[in-house]
Amino acid sequence: MIIRNYEDLATRGNVQGRKLVLDIVEHALQQVNFQRLVRQLVKSEDHLKIGSATYDLHEIHDVFVIGGGKQVAFVADALEGILGDRIREGVVDEKKGWGLGTKRVRIVEGSHPIPDGDSVRGAEEIVELAKRADADDLVIVCVTGGCTSLTMLPPKGIPLGDVAEVARMLLRSGAPIEDMNTVRKHLSQVGGGKLAMMIHPAKIVSLIAVDEVAGLPWGPTVPDTTTFSDAIHVLVRYGLWDKAPESVKRYFERADPLEETPKIQDFERVGVDVNNLVFARNEMLCKAAENRARTLGIRAAIMSTRVEGEARHVGTVLASIAKEIEENARPFEAPCVLIAGGETTVTISGDAGEGGRNQELALSAGMRIAGSKRVVIASVGTDGSDGPTDIAGAIVDGYTSDEARRSCIDLSERLRKHDSSNVFRKLGDAIYTNDTGTNLMDLLIVYVGSDEPSKI
Repeated sequence: MIIRNYEDLATRGNVQGRKLVLDIVEHALQQVNFQRLVRQLVKSEDHLKIGSATYDLHEIHDVFVIGGGKQVAFVADALEGILGDRIREGVVDEKKGWGLGTKRVRIVEGSHPIPDGDSVRGAEEIVELAKRADADDLVIVCVTGGCTSLTMLPPKGIPLGDVAEVARMLLRSGAPIEDMNTVRKHLSQVGGGKLAMMIHPAKIVSLIAVDEVAGLPWGPTVPDTTTFSDAIHVLVRYGLWDKAPESVKRYFERADPLEETPKIQDFERVGVDVNNLVFARNEMLCKAAENRARTLGIRAAIMSTRVEGEARHVGTVLASIAKEIEENARPFEAPCVLIAGGETTVTISGDAGEGGRNQELALSAGMRIAGSKRVVIASVGTDGSDGPTDIAGAIVDGYTSDEARRSCIDLSERLRKHDSSNVFRKLGDAIYTNDTGTNLMDLLIVYVGSDEPSKI
């Protein structure tokens, strides 16, 4: 089981509804395991087939594997299983505590979401290997969510502590991941396509797990479309420019063209040979959840794979839709399951408790479905870590508010203080996972049961 406390979660409140929702979450996570998806995409015999691309292994001298991101070790492990000793060497940067026992690919564990010295060390090892690749070599680059932080190599003259401070500011600002990455890749010697320029003239294949709502290929081998000016505008937009470290502001204002992220014309001018392939995206997760619900005999619909916005507001909207179905049988009749994916944000000003976007979303939704005997809502971070916590997400139903009152928990106050983790730990409604082996943003499940108990 991926959901480590599955049995505990399914023994309180709306038991049958919880069992159904947890079953759907469990099944969906299993279906989008990175090892499973890579093995479906990459085939090796005399020729190496990666998606629609084919490489004659007789013409390839060495194969290297590099990259970074949360759960990237599962991608590296799958490639080792497929290519074996065809891999000359490799290094990938994984979140601390999440590494696997790979043989030919070194796992360097760094910090996420705030980079640390180990992140820098891992990035330096990647750069060193990338620059060793020759024209007759193939470099497979593995990119999953968190790559920017875990492969952070600041420009000369900018201390790591200043880069880390900018990362903290962005995380508290409520900025979406696209805006955060606009800034962060301009504070990196690796991001925004720079790694591809280092690997050239070797052939490059990037296996990319998309963790941005826009759903487009991204990462250190994708030519960038943003500029230093865009990075400055992001910091200004969220009121962070005046608070940013002086070293960062000076670097951005100087805007040395030689340090700008490479654009598509730069790739074309140099002749970079790169194939950026998306092997996993949130839509796959949502489709897996939809298929599981239908297999269980429940009407299901995907509302969106592009959900974003303040977590508490999204929770309110999901709860409102569930109540509309429950009371007025629209836009669907119960029993039904509504599915959504994406990545919300939490804007923090002042002191805050402990929590994450999925837990805050669930807390907000739980308050608004109070008293319902038919609604269950779950929100889960697919990598198993919601914000800076060891909790993946949470599950709520119409009994959650009553349980909170009995436990003397003021849900409104905890929501105001962004202290959702302590709520769900005390109520026993926090979702904990074993290694998920995936990282595809968030999965949101809304279940509205019929008047009669639903069959699982």
